[in-house]
Amino acid sequence: MINDLIIIGGGPAGTAGAVYAARKQLKTVLIASEFGGQSTVSEDIQNWIGTPHISGADLAKSFENHVREYAGEYIEIHNGEYVTSITKNEEGGFSVLTDKGTYSAKSVLLTVGSTRRKLEVPGADIFEHKGLTYCASCDGPLFSGQDVAVIGGGNAAFESAAQLLAYCKTVSIINRSDKFRADEITVEKIRSHENARIITNAQMTEVYGEGFVKGLKYKNEKDEIIDLPVTGIFIEIGLIPSTDLIGDLVEKNTYGQIKVDPKTQRTSVEGIWSAGDCTDGLYHQNNIAAGDAVKALEDLYQWVKTK
Repeated sequence: MINDLIIIGGGPAGTAGAVYAARKQLKTVLIASEFGGQSTVSEDIQNWIGTPHISGADLAKSFENHVREYAGEYIEIHNGEYVTSITKNEEGGFSVLTDKGTYSAKSVLLTVGSTRRKLEVPGADIFEHKGLTYCASCDGPLFSGQDVAVIGGGNAAFESAAQLLAYCKTVSIINRSDKFRADEITVEKIRSHENARIITNAQMTEVYGEGFVKGLKYKNEKDEIIDLPVTGIFIEIGLIPSTDLIGDLVEKNTYGQIKVDPKTQRTSVEGIWSAGDCTDGLYHQNNIAAGDAVKALEDLYQWVKTK
């Protein structure tokens, strides 16, 4: 019997999709290089709804355990496999090629996620997850009452700053130019906050500390090296969607994110849905990724059953 669905990805979107697919008794193949998603590196996640504190590693285990509850009749799990291509097949469905086999189904849910663009200056790799982090919503409360910096000039940077200003002593936004990609209203809201500081034309040169971050250095427009003491550094310089494997099968935006209908999560190709950080959705978080996958499954189920 042909599969109803192939889900690609084992993060919050992929696992939420798999659980809902199984409960709807859709014959489903889940292909994941690993379970967990970006949050596997977080020591203490405090915003996963229903769980006040959980490590990224434990969250990944809970994702896998939940899916394996349904393994067998409806869910076929292929963990540790890497997808190399997705194509339409002669039966009108889709074929997915991995490093270990080929799978076919009537429909596909793409939850391939993304990776954070890394800060590439001396010390950044040493202090990653030791004061240097890529998720204000996950790690921000750990820096309550402290001086922190946000690196970036887009909406994500300013939205992170807005979150951090709720509990941090001061927040400095460091942008490499004097132009911002963020909305003007968002920029002005942060600029007017008494505990915020916006630093422009700044080129990051170093992250330093002793065990944990103690500060950063940047070069200003006069080529002077400025020392900024902070205990937390939040990197918001962009996401790199993991969508290369899809090729030109579905429509993407200029950043490589998959374009979706926000009401249904449908892509430009009939029979393919997408959810999570690989999409062009306005916000990207674990809870949003899971919710978008559930939304996709509700629509996908109706589509599969009326084909």
